[in-house]
Amino acid sequence: MQVKNQIGSKIKSIREIKNVSIEELAERINLSVEQLNRIETGDQLPSLAPLIKIARGLGVRLGTFTDDHEHLGPVVTRGDDKRRSISFSNKSGESRQHLDFYSLAQDKAGRHMEPYLVDIFPSDRDNHALSSHEGEEFIYVLDGTVEISYGKDVFRLEKGDSIYYDSIVAHNVHAANHKPATILGVVYAPF
Repeated sequence: MQVKNQIGSKIKSIREIKNVSIEELAERINLSVEQLNRIETGDQLPSLAPLIKIARGLGVRLGTFTDDHEHLGPVVTRGDDKRRSISFSNKSGESRQHLDFYSLAQDKAGRHMEPYLVDIFPSDRDNHALSSHEGEEFIYVLDGTVEISYGKDVFRLEKGDSIYYDSIVAHNVHAANHKPATILGVVYAPF
């Protein structure tokens, strides 16, 4: 099951609770009012970079938009638990994203890291748009081969390889060899 309109409606709800107008938020995070409106109505799914900007602009954790319940103690996710996919993209032809995220800590209150299992689908595009955001990312390849474009460099990672990098440098994670891959990704975005 894809979480689509839920992200936009949570953004709108949090914005309204904090008494922030859509115009004020747009100015804070340097996005257009039109784009924010499309995100809030569910007409557009934000990629990770704008979602992190929105979280910072509202003073909340990134995971706030995808959490259902919050527990103070540890959260265990079993391998056979039915996972809910979160897509930070509409996967249109113009979209650079071909990623489905599965949160591994969606119920953990007050967390500072966002751990995900990420299914990466092959793209027929050779030029991958780069994006950047504050924070850090850690990636461990569980299956397949991925390429990480990072600034002017490209890193090719096989199963068992990992990379840790500063997210402020423009980057893109994509499947290599036109075959799907799966990674464990941990995103840290300060707020």
